[in-house]
Amino acid sequence: MYPDLYLMRHGQTEWNLAGRMQGRSDSPLTELGMAQAARQSELIGDVTAERISSPQGRALRTADVVFAGKEFRVDSRLCEIDVGEFTGHRVEELRPAHPECFAGSPLDWYDRSPGGENFTQLSVRCQSFLDDLTGPALIVTHGITLRMLRILALGLPRSRLADLPVEQGAVHVVRKAAHEVWR
Repeated sequence: MYPDLYLMRHGQTEWNLAGRMQGRSDSPLTELGMAQAARQSELIGDVTAERISSPQGRALRTADVVFAGKEFRVDSRLCEIDVGEFTGHRVEELRPAHPECFAGSPLDWYDRSPGGENFTQLSVRCQSFLDDLTGPALIVTHGITLRMLRILALGLPRSRLADLPVEQGAVHVVRKAAHEVWR
């Protein structure tokens, strides 16, 4: 059993809006992304927990808004999965050129992106992060990393990764081996 987790995906970015894969790259938050971060700040209200963010620019900008000027620490284990050669491209462009990567469930391609990180590597760093937590945590991270953190914290098989929703502007709460979404 892990401490209570309050997981937040960064706000919408320009590349999210354009449908481009960011991975370890970055793009600025849109106006909607800033509004989503402000909404997350309202949702966490007076939650008392350690504040932690991915070091990537879109997550840091979101964390600045979410945590409303309060200090937070940065942890590189919260970075988004590296999509390697697929960075900056749209899935619609990649699917016809790399059909072998896109076979299987909707997220399996993340595990197969050329030059990228695989799910085992992501799982190892997410598990390490979770194992180091000593109390409740407010966490700003990324879509696939947020899914992996929940899979591990809930004790679900990795095959369920695509089943877990990820919402920008919401808070995914995991406590006592249960998941709920605050909107």
